[in-house]
Amino acid sequence: MVVRTFTVAFEGIEARPVEVQCAVAPGLPAFSVVGLPDKAVSEARERVRAALASMSIALPSKRITINLSPADLPKEGSHFDLPIALALLAALDILPKDKVENTLSLGELSLDGTLVQVAGSLPAALTAAEEDRVLLCPRGCGAEAAWVGAATVIAPATLAQAIAHFTGRAPIAPAEAGQVPMAGQVRDLSEVKGQERAKRALEIAAAGRHHLLLVGPPGSGKSMLVKRLAGILPPLSPTEALETSMIHSLAGLLTEGGISRERPFMEPHHTASMAAIVGGGKGAKPGQISLAHNGVLFMDEFPEYSRAVLETLRQPIETGDVVVARANAHVRYPCRFMLVAAANPCKCGHMTDPSRACARVPLCGEDYMGKISGPLMDRFDLRVDVPPVSFQDLDLPASGESSAVVAARVADARDRQTARFDTDMGVTVNADAEGALLERIAAPDTAGRALLLRAADRFGLSARGYHRVLRVARTIADLDQSDEVAEPHIAEALSFRLPAAGS
Repeated sequence: MVVRTFTVAFEGIEARPVEVQCAVAPGLPAFSVVGLPDKAVSEARERVRAALASMSIALPSKRITINLSPADLPKEGSHFDLPIALALLAALDILPKDKVENTLSLGELSLDGTLVQVAGSLPAALTAAEEDRVLLCPRGCGAEAAWVGAATVIAPATLAQAIAHFTGRAPIAPAEAGQVPMAGQVRDLSEVKGQERAKRALEIAAAGRHHLLLVGPPGSGKSMLVKRLAGILPPLSPTEALETSMIHSLAGLLTEGGISRERPFMEPHHTASMAAIVGGGKGAKPGQISLAHNGVLFMDEFPEYSRAVLETLRQPIETGDVVVARANAHVRYPCRFMLVAAANPCKCGHMTDPSRACARVPLCGEDYMGKISGPLMDRFDLRVDVPPVSFQDLDLPASGESSAVVAARVADARDRQTARFDTDMGVTVNADAEGALLERIAAPDTAGRALLLRAADRFGLSARGYHRVLRVARTIADLDQSDEVAEPHIAEALSFRLPAAGS
């Protein structure tokens, strides 16, 4: 007789159902796991054997076969321990077969029977809801999985508690959804002295999710400005939080037992590999661009990244997703992020200061910024020069608007975009608008169109650059609470694009 229970195998953010079949038959004593398991899955038989022994449950002197179906789907990870143990216990008539067959489970077993938290419980809960099954997972995963709300989540701490629940001796109450509280604001925009133009660019970028490039000498405040970007971004919507958390769940980053409404802020080092940025490695895991989905990807010392890494950003920026293709994996991850890059104007960083610049000015600046290709540079909506702040300004008290004031304007602009794109599938912010939709929502008035055409002709804007100016102008109009894109909005959008382009 074959006993069945269910678990999942992960392909990107998709959790594919896997049927765990257990057969106990006469023959030479053996414990085999088949169905294309990796090393971690194959070792599950030893962990299961030890966990059962810790509860004084001995395996029979028979041939035990575990089959993971579909057999041609690669099975990776230690989360197969729990479903294998459940199927085996049901085959030994310790657990009721009907309850086990109605369960989708995942979890790693310690040798003493303790259930260890594993990655991926959130997408597993979605699959359990689709399959109309109960999800059984370790206690550390319960609050995360219960956030889905459409599936009953049982989260025991040990295998013994799971057995007691299934047999009715000590039922476990369904887990309750948890939510990680948002951290208090600790870095305020008003603390940055000077740099009013860069602050305005941050506001526009946050309002429309536009890509931003900051160029300035060392110590001018580029990183300080970007660190305060999180304080003006609106919190994730429930849908965005679910999308983002599914990726973070697969990466094992949801460690506090709940879902965060804060937008992700990823800042990889410039020595990061292509697999770390784009995704890859064993199992084609998500990279930094996917972990920054619905948030910010901050790349400091932008020209210092390898040319191959920089060029791989071009397609994800345009499409909003990335396909990690390997010999044994072909996985698609969403990656709609806001790219914020910071760079020095040259290798030494002092090209604009005659008293400190090297002898190769201006060639050193051209060579250094030349590491950023033209097509990639064209994808930045906003390009801002960040000059050094004088010592006299540093001695002045903090001034300017606080992050709370700017965040209120950004939130209002985002609300206007949400209402505008309510019926347009797949578009939530101005940065995603294109084609006929962009022409409809960002059509400038007569004076604005004339200015844009003159600038496009004089400075040689590409078609992409032309449309990005329109998107930024639409965002500026939203910040002004204007339904029409007027000439001042076009002029400001152009001012953030043309000077830093070197035109």
